[in-house]
Amino acid sequence: MEFTHFDEKGNAIMVDVTEKNITSRTAIAEGSILVSDEIMQAVTEQKVKKGDVLGVSRVAGIMAVKQTSSMIPMCHPLPIGKCAVDFELLPDQNLIRAVCTVKVEGRTGVEMEALHGVSTALLTIYDMCKAIDKRMVIKDIHLVEKTGGKSGNFYF
Repeated sequence: MEFTHFDEKGNAIMVDVTEKNITSRTAIAEGSILVSDEIMQAVTEQKVKKGDVLGVSRVAGIMAVKQTSSMIPMCHPLPIGKCAVDFELLPDQNLIRAVCTVKVEGRTGVEMEALHGVSTALLTIYDMCKAIDKRMVIKDIHLVEKTGGKSGNFYF
């Protein structure tokens, strides 16, 4: 297997994607945060002192997607065509699930962008709710789906 993120001397490099075709690419990532009854109730009733937890977390996730190349070494800056961060409240499990969908017309995929977006959305929930209870657990962050590009489609 040839490693494309290193030159012949073993130095880290950004992969050259200039010869790749521009194609439609999509990535979906998800993750969850386990919260207490008190946090679930406060989020559901929008009574968290810092404001609208899911609204702010959505914006934070979208901002993270757009800044991925600034945070993850060797990621290419991409002209994001679509980004959505959605939440599912599962009160019976005290779980908030976040899903980040990213689309681009480009030469490289958007998996890292989707993972970065969902991670940041979950971290923002933690930040906004930590005054209520710091015992939250962020878990199960993973790529759910990737379409487009030379390596083809991936479904978790």
